[in-house]
Amino acid sequence: MASERKARRAAFTFGDHKVQPGSRASLALELPGQSRYTPLSMPVHIIHGKKDGPTMFISAAIHGDEIGGIEIVRQLLKQKALNRLHGTLICVPVVNVYGFLNHTRYMPDRRDLNRSFPGSEHGSLAARVAHVFKTEILDRADYGIDLHTGANHRTNYPHIRANMEDEETARLARAFNTAVIVNATLRDGSLRGCAVDQGVPVLLYEAGEALRFETLAVSAGVRGILNVLGAVGMIKRTAKRRPHVTVEAETSHWVRAKRSGLIRNPIALGSHVEKGDRLAHLSDWLGDEESDIRATKEGVVIGRTNLPIVNEGDALFHVAEFDNAEKAGRTVERFASSLEGLGEGDYVDPVVAEE
Repeated sequence: MASERKARRAAFTFGDHKVQPGSRASLALELPGQSRYTPLSMPVHIIHGKKDGPTMFISAAIHGDEIGGIEIVRQLLKQKALNRLHGTLICVPVVNVYGFLNHTRYMPDRRDLNRSFPGSEHGSLAARVAHVFKTEILDRADYGIDLHTGANHRTNYPHIRANMEDEETARLARAFNTAVIVNATLRDGSLRGCAVDQGVPVLLYEAGEALRFETLAVSAGVRGILNVLGAVGMIKRTAKRRPHVTVEAETSHWVRAKRSGLIRNPIALGSHVEKGDRLAHLSDWLGDEESDIRATKEGVVIGRTNLPIVNEGDALFHVAEFDNAEKAGRTVERFASSLEGLGEGDYVDPVVAEE
């Protein structure tokens, strides 16, 4: 009988809007700090499933020039698997709208938005925007994935940074199924640190370069998010493709320039290096003084500078360290091939690694 039917899921209320079960909506979250002549808002896309389940946020461009996550979100929202979503997905493709419009990492007050959480309703501009995101997005979520790229003029190989000491966070980091996981400490004032304080597991995905869209970074990001959605029961889990093996790094370090000059022939991202291996060639402007930049420890290169001009002390190569770096190197080599042939519509059947 009708009276015995299960009650319909409640609408998801966001500001003055109500998103009905089984529907989606693109909304604008008003931001502080601008005049009435130059209003700004944060774009938010909400998918509210017909069936109960967790609430997850996907955020990108918290650093305004790290735009790779915007393309990941765009492709994610086209996936048919989301039409049968359990729970609620909140996608915020541009968190730092101010920085995005000006092609810069920072807020107009020169503060780093990802060092301003939990924020304050009456603090600096960065603190106020952090407060808006916390109260309107983070406080509603059970899980989160924050999408990043390398900083300006740096490229990162796709990897997850997560607190692997937390059992649930570690489970989701492995489910994301990128090549490398780095057990990363929490930064004061970061979105991830604020989320941990609230008991919300958050993964930080690093891939690509600021102000660029890169195919490998985008493909790995879309697939990884779908894998995590499957792991928490928000979409159907399937295994038509064999899960890629993930390796975990306990720590990482930067190799820095011992003197200023120009670098040539830098080693490729994802390369396995042993202590003493050449990472790049360094010379002065005329080539009178030449030397090699060499690895200080064994590991896998997960980040590097893209600028040939370097100053003494500049961070040049980011190397992740593993118990078995040679095995990790082989894993990274196979990672790119696991994404071959995937396009915008080819992520319908996500793969989740076995626990």
